[in-house]
Amino acid sequence: MFSEELQPKRGAIYDRNMRVLAVNLNRESVYANPRQIKDARLTAETLASILDLDKKSVIDKLSRDKGFIWIKRKLTTKEALQLRKANLTGVYFIEESKRFYPNLQLACHILGSVDIDNKGLEGLELLYDDYLKGEGGWLVSMQDAKRNILKSYQEEFILPKNGHSLVLTIDDVIQNIAERELFKMYDKYHAKGASIVVMDPKNGDILALANYPNFNLNNISSRPPEAIRNRAINDFFEPGSVFKIITASAALEENTVGFNDKFDCENGAWKIGKRVLHDHRPHGILTFREVIEKSSNIGTVKVASLLGPANMFKYMRLFGFYEKTGIDLPGEVAGMNRPFSSWTSSSMLAIPMGHEVTATAIQLARAMAVIADNGFLVKPRIIKQIIDEDGEIIKEFPPQVSRKVISPQTAAKMRGLLMGAVESGTGQKAKMEEFSAGGKTGTAQKVEGGVYSHGHFVASFIGFAPVSKPVLAVAVCVDEPRPVYFGGDVAAPVFKNVVDESLKHLNIKDAYVLPRQAAAQRH
Repeated sequence: MFSEELQPKRGAIYDRNMRVLAVNLNRESVYANPRQIKDARLTAETLASILDLDKKSVIDKLSRDKGFIWIKRKLTTKEALQLRKANLTGVYFIEESKRFYPNLQLACHILGSVDIDNKGLEGLELLYDDYLKGEGGWLVSMQDAKRNILKSYQEEFILPKNGHSLVLTIDDVIQNIAERELFKMYDKYHAKGASIVVMDPKNGDILALANYPNFNLNNISSRPPEAIRNRAINDFFEPGSVFKIITASAALEENTVGFNDKFDCENGAWKIGKRVLHDHRPHGILTFREVIEKSSNIGTVKVASLLGPANMFKYMRLFGFYEKTGIDLPGEVAGMNRPFSSWTSSSMLAIPMGHEVTATAIQLARAMAVIADNGFLVKPRIIKQIIDEDGEIIKEFPPQVSRKVISPQTAAKMRGLLMGAVESGTGQKAKMEEFSAGGKTGTAQKVEGGVYSHGHFVASFIGFAPVSKPVLAVAVCVDEPRPVYFGGDVAAPVFKNVVDESLKHLNIKDAYVLPRQAAAQRH
């Protein structure tokens, strides 16, 4: 008796518009029956030459007293054609399914990878392997006295059950745009790493998520170690000034400040005990609106002093900085933030402006979505449905709202405040001609050896667009760009280019642009 497992067809992975991101191709694998091979050395030489194998290893396989042994699985078309021409006795072909990613590196950190047996190893391929892999079947056949398979005598035949397919929230057009623009910046500024998250703030749909360095999904054996991590959910860092949206939102929600309240920004240097707090450039008296638009550290800390540490901690938790977002991707981290009981007397000089606190790119995108979506925290969603071979829905993943964070009125005020930061503040390089946007820049010194580095920074920009009715919330985070390292210079242009093209792709119109253009013409 001879039994052979019949592999099921692994389910495909599609984007939100049913464009293929991962699929199976039929590939021929080659095996041998050593008992039928008279000249093992000559056969091994031919196999090794055509299949680029070690001859000694092949000779060893062909010298074993076995009726079945794998030589090489999932051959290229060229290898299969050449081997068929060789017509070697005792060498046979069997058709197997090989995972193929038609867009090469596109969405590589989302999709993940499989092994030679189509078992999920990383990403969604791993997390949803039980749905994708299907169930194997069996062919049980008779053998003759020499253990040759008698294929005409089939004792049992059990068909395999093919796997289900995933339908993602990803839009492959927006994913392409995001990866292209992120790479241009990553390459231009010689960055150590970079991430972008593009999210629908209404329902949490991830329209694009990308990292650099990345890798070719069809050739993962050649990827460098630094390309493996999904930085958008695996890496946490001190966010710097983008975190000021939390301070500002909390102050407005608690009625601590108004837009026109004034703060003395001490001409750029404020001594508090033994510590001196600096601004990037000196400012005198600024309104609260100007404190955020110009990203004054001193002004932000003074606002936070009116808010108080308990409220600061409260809104950090509400905005989700003490928890994972819950996105359906393996390896997400929550960051590393101290409990309120561990805050020191100097914590309120650092946390309100994004130091002594950590975040991931996906957490920052979700926090910005709160402001874009009238104050509600949504769970990021990357899978819409699981479907069977006939397209019938097996499982759905409805959008989930976690909680209310701020009132719709506060969210509206924050959208206006952050629009000012783009129109006339530190985020002007995020400004688009056809669409309005709001956002916040960030430039944070990295902590190295327990002290802040003066040479290594994380540059970031988080924003939303259009202001009239936000449909995109975006986080762009860049690790150690050089020689330029300011978020407004490095990350904001990525936001601009990605959002501009994405909104045009989505056929979005913006009511805020006409008043802005009319005002510009009057001047």
